[in-house]
Amino acid sequence: IEGRWLPAADGAPIDVLAPATGPRIAAVPASGTAEAEAAVAAARRAFRDRRWAGLPPSQRERVLLRVAELIERDAAVLAEIDVIDNGMALQGAGRAAPMLSAKYFRYYAGWINKLFGKTIPADAPPRGGGEQFVYTLREPVGVAALITPWNAPLVMAALKLAPALAAGCSSVLKPAELAPLSAGWLLRLLHEAGVPEGVVNLLHGTGESVGAALTAHPDVDKVAFTGSTEVGKRIV
Repeated sequence: IEGRWLPAADGAPIDVLAPATGPRIAAVPASGTAEAEAAVAAARRAFRDRRWAGLPPSQRERVLLRVAELIERDAAVLAEIDVIDNGMALQGAGRAAPMLSAKYFRYYAGWINKLFGKTIPADAPPRGGGEQFVYTLREPVGVAALITPWNAPLVMAALKLAPALAAGCSSVLKPAELAPLSAGWLLRLLHEAGVPEGVVNLLHGTGESVGAALTAHPDVDKVAFTGSTEVGKRIV
């Protein structure tokens, strides 16, 4: 939350188990409503202060391209994290995930200076007054809650974070509690690349606790969710 790694105020940590072999490999905080409030408030401050959206497009593009480079640099570690945490095979999905994630950040980096508005031909007002200048302007929507599933942890985090950042939004990322570990590594890479503190915040926890608090929060402007149909219906 705003660049600081914090424990959960309430509740025991969530044990992270290796699904292929069974042992406990880590623990993450069981975040709830209090953490959701703090994370959304941090994202809102960052958005209001224009810490990210206020930077020149070329600078934001360079940051996302740097994220892609750092993912490739740490590809072996990120692959191993998802293999241990998720149970996917290293040969195939594990090795492919970092490369695909880097590709997403490169793709959306290229959109940053291409999100144009439009000028629209318009007649003069009915009662005179000369010509009108009519145009549209695309602006970031605000704070986005990004909720990802367990089956492709790193790839799904990248697929949600990259477009949110390209659009100039601040966000709160909540990975699935069943495979949460690569999201923490990815967040470190975002900060190393130059994403300002508070622009991307990370919450661990269950959907019933922190996920529900995020999707119901009045200061969240956009929800990006991948998961079950049942939960999707509840979010809507």
